[in-house]
Amino acid sequence: MEKTILCFGDSNTWGANPANHERFPRDVRWTGILQKLLGEKYYVVEEGCCSRTTVWDDPVEDVKDGKSCLLPCLQSHRPIDLVVLLLGTNDLKARYSVPPSDIARSVGVLAKIVLNSTTGPQEKAPKLLVVVPPMLNRLVEYADMFAGGMEKSQNLAFNYKKVTDELGIPLFDANEVVVTSALDGIHWEASEHTKFARALAQIIPTLV
Repeated sequence: MEKTILCFGDSNTWGANPANHERFPRDVRWTGILQKLLGEKYYVVEEGCCSRTTVWDDPVEDVKDGKSCLLPCLQSHRPIDLVVLLLGTNDLKARYSVPPSDIARSVGVLAKIVLNSTTGPQEKAPKLLVVVPPMLNRLVEYADMFAGGMEKSQNLAFNYKKVTDELGIPLFDANEVVVTSALDGIHWEASEHTKFARALAQIIPTLV
């Protein structure tokens, strides 16, 4: 039976090109590559939204908090075998003024929504894989928006692990394979999408 993988994230799941901020073609985005690598036994659902946060209301852009969107997404795509949760980069914006520990705890809030849902097979909870977003690179046009974000991003992995260990769920640190582009300091170049997809293609079959 086909396994459904819900990829819930921000602009790096949507597929923003750091060179021009347009969307990479589907076969360049990590979700599209992942689908090809996993094959017909899996169905990869893209749920990436630019500027999406974990739980924070954006005072500039409307409806960007993942908390309000996650359960409806789970319900609309059920039954879901695995959720890949990749959020936290936008929480680094100066407008939110939150430390890495709070970003990690916010990921924990989203994790509990997944784990307490009945949107998996047989109305059980889906499996969950939390991903640590890669550290920010040299900030150019986003320097003011993400002031202080580079330093915070270096402490996400440690704090995410504390939360996922408490919840007993698997964690993958994208820093192991992905380097954020120096073109804008936020997004991933095509080569990094490929690396990330290949890494997930090795992990996912061990989970579902």
